[in-house]
Amino acid sequence: MQHAQKAQSNTEAFDDWVRSGFVALNTALEDLYFDQENRANVAGVGDEVKAQLVAEGWEYIRALLEEGNTDEGFDAGFDLLGNVGLFMGACRRHEVTESSSGAAEPLRDTSALALQLGASLGVAPRFATSHLTTHNRAVRGSYRMFTSLEAEALFLEYNTRAILAYKRAADAIVRVLPMGVSHPVACDLLTTAKQALDDVIRNNAALFDVLDIDRFFYCVRPYYKPYRVGLHEYRGANAGDFAGINEIDVLLGLCQPENLSYSQLLVEKFLFMMPEDQQRLRDCMRRRSLLDQLLDELERSKSEPWFRRVATTFLTLCEAHGEAAKQHHDQLVERFISRPSDSLPEENLTNITASGPPLHVMLSSLEKLRDLRSAADRDDIPSRYLDLSRLRAAVS
Repeated sequence: MQHAQKAQSNTEAFDDWVRSGFVALNTALEDLYFDQENRANVAGVGDEVKAQLVAEGWEYIRALLEEGNTDEGFDAGFDLLGNVGLFMGACRRHEVTESSSGAAEPLRDTSALALQLGASLGVAPRFATSHLTTHNRAVRGSYRMFTSLEAEALFLEYNTRAILAYKRAADAIVRVLPMGVSHPVACDLLTTAKQALDDVIRNNAALFDVLDIDRFFYCVRPYYKPYRVGLHEYRGANAGDFAGINEIDVLLGLCQPENLSYSQLLVEKFLFMMPEDQQRLRDCMRRRSLLDQLLDELERSKSEPWFRRVATTFLTLCEAHGEAAKQHHDQLVERFISRPSDSLPEENLTNITASGPPLHVMLSSLEKLRDLRSAADRDDIPSRYLDLSRLRAAVS
């Protein structure tokens, strides 16, 4: 009993620091970086503050390592992994690495704790999107952040709203499967999913109106870079690291798991998602899509009222999903990442993306994903443009 109490006090002390001193130190560094001609430069800036960040974080990490695995349950372990990951993410952002003077032992110890937690939980041993959105526990009205900057708060809050709306859409679509597309209630569920995606679009538009481009690009985005844990580098947290958006892709039939590039995306996402999301994604990958089910019924049912009603509602749902994808790419990616990067010095372009590849490679990949989700008229990717056109013609 005493051992359990000790584990809780160490975890809580670390959590208190992550929500207070950690935030203050990161914010102080961001203000120093931002007040330079080259805002992307962090080398040789605020070294005393960086050393303080590492030293304070290490004290909590050492106590947790000495304590060992106390098996407080998944929720507590996942929460702790988030705090450890935020500390490692901040060290990466400030370019404190294991080769840095005085930083080798602290970061090796931190890697050891992260690996232990990740292995026991069945997730990647680094912070994930869920740590800062859907599983970001608020204490007295405040949730975890890297900094106290308004741009970060807006980004996290609106991202959380969008993720939850995507999850609502996916939940509604999944419920159609055991009932069948011809069930009278199928249209109700598809309409619910459409309304949720409309919420995504409205939410994103509101975010893009209020988010400060420079503060986001220079002071928020860098915390999402890839970083090394032990011997391996893990890609950065991505806002799409939850099952809902891919459930929608696959169950609508706009993206297909047998497509090599899309299946690669899914495989890379698994350990960055909550275990229950991993299971949901595996399950939907073996299901027949609603588009394929409607195409199966096309010739024999196209004149029946149920088919016209369901197909029309389905098409509006696909349009909403495509619109959200175009909005994300053409607004967030283009305005808040691609354009600002044009003014960066060459030496600051390395590891600019959260996923790791060079920016032009990431942009090409995201364009293809946008066009799959919007069923664009392209023959170089497995777009469902022609299939949706057949369905649209049948009900027009």
